[in-house]
Amino acid sequence: MMRVYSGVNPVGTRHGSSCRCAAGITRRRRGIIMKGKWIAVIGSGALAIGFAVAGASFADTDGTEVKNGTIRIEKQSEAEFPSMAKISMDQAVQKALASVQGQILKTELEDENGFLVYGIKVVSADKSVVDVKVDAGTGKVLAMEKDKADDEDRESGEDNDQDRED
Repeated sequence: MMRVYSGVNPVGTRHGSSCRCAAGITRRRRGIIMKGKWIAVIGSGALAIGFAVAGASFADTDGTEVKNGTIRIEKQSEAEFPSMAKISMDQAVQKALASVQGQILKTELEDENGFLVYGIKVVSADKSVVDVKVDAGTGKVLAMEKDKADDEDRESGEDNDQDRED
């Protein structure tokens, strides 16, 4: 047999927004909690999308391109570069070797994206060539990149040698 209550629930309050469920939470509070959960879910989703977009934009800049330096190159000729550098080539080589263990293949003072840098090619232990860019003003390593062009040249050179044998 089912009991029917007229306007009063078993807890003793009237049905409506102040009606309590088994956990003792009013319907109004439950609605506020649910809204808060939805806001948290939507907010964290937006945050995740923001991180994904930021990660994609930084994916292209993996430390292989010089974007800043201390000595700006404007209209100077290459002949003026040595007098503009604040550190010596030997100091730049030491900084490069501290970043990449190996032997020096080539060093040059160059204009990289409008900044004066030392371009130092280092042959690493695994026989790959790493191009290290060192700021000519501070000695800070600005970028490092494994040379892919050398690998491609070797491959295309091998192909050309095979073509000649035919």
